[in-house]
Amino acid sequence: MEQALAGVGRRLRRVRAQRGFTLTDVAERTGLSKSTLSRLENGQRRPSLELLLPLAHVYRVPIDDLVGAPEVGDPRVRLKPRHVNGRTVLPLTRSGGVQAWKIIVPASQTTPRTRGHEGFEWLYVLSGRMRLILGDQDFVLGVGEAAEFDTRVPHWFGSTGEGPAEVLSIFGRVGERMQVRASGGTETEPHQ
Repeated sequence: MEQALAGVGRRLRRVRAQRGFTLTDVAERTGLSKSTLSRLENGQRRPSLELLLPLAHVYRVPIDDLVGAPEVGDPRVRLKPRHVNGRTVLPLTRSGGVQAWKIIVPASQTTPRTRGHEGFEWLYVLSGRMRLILGDQDFVLGVGEAAEFDTRVPHWFGSTGEGPAEVLSIFGRVGERMQVRASGGTETEPHQ
């Protein structure tokens, strides 16, 4: 426990720097004194819940991130991004069965490299615009648009070059296709 508490100051300083806040900014937003914040960051003040809660709120991070809590439980609660093929990938499910990711595609990723493999994929654009090559078809999808396809068809998705895109990807192996429910509660088959 002492080791975990010893790292709190370093984590507080790092998160504050990432947010671009000064000690004065944080003091104004939390009501904590600048000297208290400085002593917390330097390890001269023991962190307490009443000090860490307002900081977690201002920094918009779970308190676990400030105290260095061990990663256990549901992976959706503590997303750890990975970098895969130039993209930032945040897993939303454990591996196996149907898998979900939030993928951030950089603006520079515009060169298609199509490939096919077993499975079925559903893509939903959260922000930006995404280019999707599916067989011999070329699509541009904007915010709120989705594509659903058999991944045996050679495919690629990336940026249109206008900027980055955030995409929700849900992938299932053959036979694990998603069912779509219409607003009336009726179940429909995915489009082929």
